[in-house]
Amino acid sequence: MQEHILSWITFLPLIGMAAILCVPRTNTGLIKAISLAATGIPFVLATWLYFDLFDKSSANLQFVQRLDWITSLGAYYYVGVDGLSLALVWLTTLLLFIAVPASFGIEKSQKSYYALLMLLEVGIIGVFVALDYFLFYVYWEVMLLPMYFLIGIWGGPRREYAAIKFFLYTLAGSVLMLVAIVALRLQAGTFSIPELMALAQSGAMDGSKLPGGGELLGMGFQTWVFWFLFVGFAIKVPVFPFHTWLPDAHVQAPTPISVILAGILLKLGGYGMLRACFPIVPDAFRANTYVLGILGVISIVYGAYVALGQSDFKRMVAYSSVSHMGYVLLGMAALTEWGMTGAALQMFNHGTSAAVLFLVVGVIYDRAHHRDLNGFGGISQVMPKYWALTTWGFFAALGLPTQAGFVSEAMTLLGAYQSADTRFQALVVISLIGIVLTAAFLLWAMQRVFLGTLNAKYKDYGDMNAREVFCQAPFLALCLILGVFPWLLTDWMAPTIKLVVGTLSKSA
Repeated sequence: MQEHILSWITFLPLIGMAAILCVPRTNTGLIKAISLAATGIPFVLATWLYFDLFDKSSANLQFVQRLDWITSLGAYYYVGVDGLSLALVWLTTLLLFIAVPASFGIEKSQKSYYALLMLLEVGIIGVFVALDYFLFYVYWEVMLLPMYFLIGIWGGPRREYAAIKFFLYTLAGSVLMLVAIVALRLQAGTFSIPELMALAQSGAMDGSKLPGGGELLGMGFQTWVFWFLFVGFAIKVPVFPFHTWLPDAHVQAPTPISVILAGILLKLGGYGMLRACFPIVPDAFRANTYVLGILGVISIVYGAYVALGQSDFKRMVAYSSVSHMGYVLLGMAALTEWGMTGAALQMFNHGTSAAVLFLVVGVIYDRAHHRDLNGFGGISQVMPKYWALTTWGFFAALGLPTQAGFVSEAMTLLGAYQSADTRFQALVVISLIGIVLTAAFLLWAMQRVFLGTLNAKYKDYGDMNAREVFCQAPFLALCLILGVFPWLLTDWMAPTIKLVVGTLSKSA
């Protein structure tokens, strides 16, 4: 069991999907029970793997499986985890498990909905454990279809538009990635990500085995491969200016899908950069770190500024994700251990705080059936539990001390300030504007929704029920626990981060 634990975690939801498809659509209770089991068991296994089986002192890939798959292409079923990917696997299993009870209010085509939810989990976990680039790409595309349908069928009034926009943006990035992956395979003769990284360190990623030395569009081999891969991953993060699909997708998606989208799908872009882009074309990465830092700072400030101008509660939270994920790119671009560690922590911590914020929006939308921030007022008087948990979630997103976001943002900014490129010091100063703007839009939203005179339309609203509290509680607890005990993440990530920074800092 232990040697195949990654495969069990990955494919148990697929078994759940098959079981759901065999159940009559009228038996919704059994469908929900199967979904809980198919997401709950992987969560238990991932927790066991994280706290008991995994050797956190090692930077090596662990629980590796490599089996023949498509021999004619040289593609393998090749999976494994290190401290970075394991944390995101654990977060994925938690998010998908919580997404099931969060979806109990959905009544339309429940059988199809939960089946697609299971398939989505397979694709997400697959990306985090894949060590073969062909397998990585297959999982990356597997995610696309269920998310498209989950938005397009169960979303809001403009769901078709949002789903198509999400699909086209992601597909465009995928096409660029595919071109780069094929070029890497032709140059290196392998899809193995660890082998590609080793070849990059030896200077073999020079395009010498491709026509014209691998040049394309007037760029050298590493340069265009870097930008093709980066854009593909940047769309998913999303990095400015590739972010415009995100607010529409969030606003139209049902609440549990927004939780998954912000909580883990955005992290696939940041993870892809660290695992399958920067270490494979390190020379091009080092040549463009300042450009990436600028894009990160623009995302931080721009996302917070646009969030400040929103009157739609969910759209405001969506733009806040653009801002918070900007810290990930800034920290990685700084190429320091503190910066990289902060970026990795921010990916995880944003997954918890963003989940809370979207669940918060879902609670009030289920009662008011609108998200107009200017249409509420005084809600705290009739929903005190909702007010308390929302305040906690807002402060976690703001990154106040004792909350996890404070640790990751502080480490990111300090790491960026310590960069060997002194121009990053100015970027850090500019990014502080984003922190002020984040406080402004969150506190203003709290004032409009909870404070002041109670709007008479909402005087009979019931407070949060047990299911709604249960869905938010794990993420709020993680925001506090990781704010006080960040070593529960950093001790697992540190060896991998040190190896990545050391690898990226070396010239071939």
